[in-house]
Amino acid sequence: MGDDGGGDGAAASASPAAGFSYFAVFHNYPLVAALLGFAVAQSIKFFVTRYKENRWDPKQLIGSGGMPSSHSATVTALAVAIGFQDGFGSALFATAAIFASVVMYDASGIRLHAGKQAEVLNQIVCELPSEHPLSETRPLRELLGHTPTQVVAGALLGFMLATAGQMFLVVASAV
Repeated sequence: MGDDGGGDGAAASASPAAGFSYFAVFHNYPLVAALLGFAVAQSIKFFVTRYKENRWDPKQLIGSGGMPSSHSATVTALAVAIGFQDGFGSALFATAAIFASVVMYDASGIRLHAGKQAEVLNQIVCELPSEHPLSETRPLRELLGHTPTQVVAGALLGFMLATAGQMFLVVASAV
């Protein structure tokens, strides 16, 4: 069989023996897009808290819940970047899209309701008499999930970041 230009030569250059670099991870567009989606979403929450409550809250940089959903931004940026890189018809994009759907469903459904239940349980514990064994328990975290609006905002943020990254790559490769 003849060599069509995409056969064994491409596989040989991508082998681990071709050279290893820790900096290669910075050329992994889907990974960078996903991490950027997380970082930007968490930063937005951090600065919005500063603006609204006039205080710095470092927990906002890693905490869950709030607007926009960093979970949605992360998985949407990952899926869109994979779509741009490998094609929107690829099996890898399909896997990433399903993964993103499950994460966003979980964020707006299961984790949102778990947070509401935590709120009710915390209220019940507050109303217990002081001699009750559970009256001194630590409160449960209430801000676990996201409203559908927060999930959509995170998804739009992730989409915009991955699209901007792709446009940057196209412009950079043309130069």
